[in-house]
Amino acid sequence: MARYTGPKTKIARKFGEAIFGDDKSFEKRNYPPGQHGNAKRRGKQSEYAIQLMEKQKAKYTYGILEKQFRNIFAKANSSKAVTGEVLLQLCESRLDNVVYRMGLSNSRSGARQLVSHRHITVNGELVNIPSYTLKAGDVVGVREKSKSLTAIADALASNSSVYEWITWNSEKMEGTFVAVPERLQIPENIKEQLIVELYSK
Repeated sequence: MARYTGPKTKIARKFGEAIFGDDKSFEKRNYPPGQHGNAKRRGKQSEYAIQLMEKQKAKYTYGILEKQFRNIFAKANSSKAVTGEVLLQLCESRLDNVVYRMGLSNSRSGARQLVSHRHITVNGELVNIPSYTLKAGDVVGVREKSKSLTAIADALASNSSVYEWITWNSEKMEGTFVAVPERLQIPENIKEQLIVELYSK
């Protein structure tokens, strides 16, 4: 499946924030890429351009392709709750995102790789679909044979993030997706209302 594998700092500079996590290169040049990146932008961005930028930022942040993202939006739109909030909740409930949040990998792309390479279990069963949607109470763990992986050990050692909606047991190397996070519990700087407005056109 086609995934963006190009320079991540370039994308982060486009959005003006380090959406892929800590990035020393971004800190040095936190202005848009291109020969006019450091100059003041000409003209005012249109409403559509701002909305499109926000959608692109959400897609790159979660590593989701256009068709998948559109399907997630359709699912969120059909729910009775606030569409934008449900959209982000569905993105956060993806297995690759939860593996990343648990600290098993330092990036979502690394977490996706762990899932697709069959290192991760859900409720004791191997699951190799990164987009798998978790439900409250699901237990995500590391497969027995994969518990000695250096990449996982290093990621866990450097992880200091704590989320109220996830618990982690370092002895068993498994965690529980306690509940779907509320909007306030999702740390991503995404203006979901702009995405809703874009798709509602």
